[in-house]
Amino acid sequence: MHMKNTIKRLFMTILFIAAVLTTFQSISGVKAATIYGGLIDEARKDIQEGFHNLSLKSFGLALKSLKKSVSAPTQISSSESVKGSVPTLEELDWSKYPSKDVVATGYTAGVESTGKHPNDPQYGITYSGVKVKRDLYSTIAADTNVFPIGTILFIPEYGYGVVADTGSAIKGNRLDLYYETVKDVYEQWGKKSVKVYIIELGNGKLTEKDLTKLNENKTMQVFRQQYIKTKVE
Repeated sequence: MHMKNTIKRLFMTILFIAAVLTTFQSISGVKAATIYGGLIDEARKDIQEGFHNLSLKSFGLALKSLKKSVSAPTQISSSESVKGSVPTLEELDWSKYPSKDVVATGYTAGVESTGKHPNDPQYGITYSGVKVKRDLYSTIAADTNVFPIGTILFIPEYGYGVVADTGSAIKGNRLDLYYETVKDVYEQWGKKSVKVYIIELGNGKLTEKDLTKLNENKTMQVFRQQYIKTKVE
């Protein structure tokens, strides 16, 4: 665009000078062609020089861009394997979170834990209204006077638990951790005394949307299979 404006200005200048020289010739008798031709030669040189400078400028920009591309660091490709192992959640520093010693047992959605059969409309539905889930963030039962509904805990060897349920036997510093089967309860947990870490106190409410959002957090997916043993075997 700059080059076009330059050429346009030169052309208009030449026309103006031509008009002046024509008037000058009629007054002085000096041939305008002599002066006019010299001016045209000068104008041609200016235009050629302008194109030359424009070409050099374009080449300089291209070279600068090329150097920038070459010096840019290469990002890790999704097809490349990342060196090193991912730490477990237990290996992270939990000391900044408040903790509480509790006795934790395991439970299922079945009749042995809840008295409900699979054909019961409320089968697998927790006190909060969400469905039981064993996932990156699993549903657990607690005394809501200690841990309100929606409270997020980290439970070593179990993972993250979100308080979604209550139970008649779950009073004080006790928890019930959800598992999909009775076999999982006995093989993976049983009954343990454990120090849990309070990540966030709940406000008394928990929805399916809240639970889904926690489990779909992209930054946490590397830990998803760490505790969901029944889904990877």
